[in-house]
Amino acid sequence: MNVREYYAYLSASREQLWNFVRALPQGDVNRNMIESGERFHNIKDLLLHTIDVEDHWVHGIARGDGVQQEGKFRHDWVKPDAAQYDLNWIIEYGREVTRRTAEFLNGHPDLNCQVKLVQDDPASETVSLDQLLWHVMTHEVRHTAQVALLIRQLGHMPPWLDYLRFKRPDVPAETGAGTDPGDGIDDE
Repeated sequence: MNVREYYAYLSASREQLWNFVRALPQGDVNRNMIESGERFHNIKDLLLHTIDVEDHWVHGIARGDGVQQEGKFRHDWVKPDAAQYDLNWIIEYGREVTRRTAEFLNGHPDLNCQVKLVQDDPASETVSLDQLLWHVMTHEVRHTAQVALLIRQLGHMPPWLDYLRFKRPDVPAETGAGTDPGDGIDDE
């Protein structure tokens, strides 16, 4: 699997999660569920954080043009306190970051190019763009699992966001006809 394919999956699952969260009672989305958390306390905090991380690394660091740097989505990304933002604003910001990332990936960037992790430090470590993108995507998957757990703790059944929901395996017709690819697969 490559970065573009996996990002396409993440984008689709992200939309499903956002649509699901939008249907939750607003009190649940803002409920402080992580008491000991220094920065993240609720579903909105985690959603905004994953968007911020993608925007920071992919657009701010790798491309030098972060979405958050623009006036419309300007906020404190270090300690976002997402409760002060409307969920639709967070999702709109997320869609803009997603659009720009997809556009960037569709331009077939050189995934082997080196990216300095700290732009204004000549001695900064570097990673390949490919490594940076996998870091961002893995980060999102981890936090999406946290969001799913919070949704469960609030008494709701989270949406099925697993990869196979969005990308069905290629099964020869004679061996897989009539079977459900989700059979026997834990949807957690």
